Amino acid sequence: MNNFVAIDVETANNHRTSICAVGAVKVIDGAIAGSFYRLVRPQPNFYFRHFTDNIHGISRAMTDDAPDFGELWPELKDFIGELPLVAHNATFDCSCLKATARAYGIEWPEPEFLCTLQAARRTIPKTLCGSHSLPYVAEFLGIPFSNHHNALADAEACAKIAMTIL
Repeated sequence: MNNFVAIDVETANNHRTSICAVGAVKVIDGAIAGSFYRLVRPQPNFYFRHFTDNIHGISRAMTDDAPDFGELWPELKDFIGELPLVAHNATFDCSCLKATARAYGIEWPEPEFLCTLQAARRTIPKTLCGSHSLPYVAEFLGIPFSNHHNALADAEACAKIAMTIL
């Protein structure tokens, strides 16, 4: 796949509308052409301690002054343009983006949304990589990856995986 935007969201709690970070990496003609990372004031605006302490490290103090999704959307929409989206576990990321857009009265554009998790399950035997989670697939494919659950790091790894297996 040569032209797309890999995207990842992190949430503050179990509400799909609680996006607290968005990372995106644009790929044009098979090369990374730009990146986008923003913290987001989530809706509803509370954090599960488990998410902050054990998953992404983002806290309410970090996002209280951040824009909400409605304020952020024009910039993200411009970054995506007409390109298809790709995510590792697209079901999660797409459902969060759709729910959050709906909560802010934003008409979701329904872009093509592809999933590197599903592609990895189809193309890489689990016995070879141990798991189809993002870090394992990246390691199996020889893609350097650190800082898992940082939305930009996850989007970049997803982009490189997509360039390899989609």
